Amino acid sequence: MPKLLSLVSDLFFSVQIQSAARALGWDWVNVETATQIPPQPPMAHRPGSPVSDQTDPVGHSFVAHVVEIQPVLIVVELNSETLPWETWVVAAKTSPAVRRIPIVGFGSHTDLEQRGRALAAGCDAVLAQGRFSAAMPELLQKYARLPDPTAAQAAAEGALSALARQGIALFNRAEYFEAHEALEHAWNDESGPGRELYRGLLQIAVAYLQITRGNYNGAIKIFLRSRQWLDPLPDQCRGVNVAALRHDAAAVRAALETLGPERVGEFDLSLLRPIDSANG
Repeated sequence: MPKLLSLVSDLFFSVQIQSAARALGWDWVNVETATQIPPQPPMAHRPGSPVSDQTDPVGHSFVAHVVEIQPVLIVVELNSETLPWETWVVAAKTSPAVRRIPIVGFGSHTDLEQRGRALAAGCDAVLAQGRFSAAMPELLQKYARLPDPTAAQAAAEGALSALARQGIALFNRAEYFEAHEALEHAWNDESGPGRELYRGLLQIAVAYLQITRGNYNGAIKIFLRSRQWLDPLPDQCRGVNVAALRHDAAAVRAALETLGPERVGEFDLSLLRPIDSANG
């Protein structure tokens, strides 16, 4: 079921958005205060490195929250004085993990400065709140990035390519660099819906590679990024047990975050389980 994420502190609008989401058959999640965003374990800070959404605690925590929800659309109340919406929008639109998710802001039709700030932060559209309120279900559908169930079913059918089978075999031998190269070639060579599976497998290979190299930040970033490819896939896809892979990747990420960047060298590599595949 599609999920709508709203960043709205005004009760009138949050109730209206909830009703519109339900009318569309969507789940709805609202963030009313910044304290609702669970803080994430800190990323490693390297002197001289640029500050990004992944190293800024507020931005990183918001991105991680969006990753868990995987919404089809984010709606932002621009008049809110309690939500750091500019920081959050910038973080979302500069993160490879969630930047494809459309963001729509709504606010006063006379506040051109606010509109400019919202567009500069990365909002895909800014609507006058009167227009948004009057045609909410239609506008939500217009801007949402809805999943294609036909494509998901097509991704599950058929067989793995030879390169994909090779990549899985390398992955299962813990040869993650070589696995990532084979899976990247498989992804580039595939023009059909199966390429999303290959891209998801590729991401996990890269994340595991980063762990073996002691790169905490790199691994966490890739785990966050991988969700947009793995989550929409069927549990069983071309002989690959995607449900098990999602579970394993989540467990690895949790174990890594428990250790934190200073203790990444203590990570138990036995947690890096092989891909369960009928072709592997």
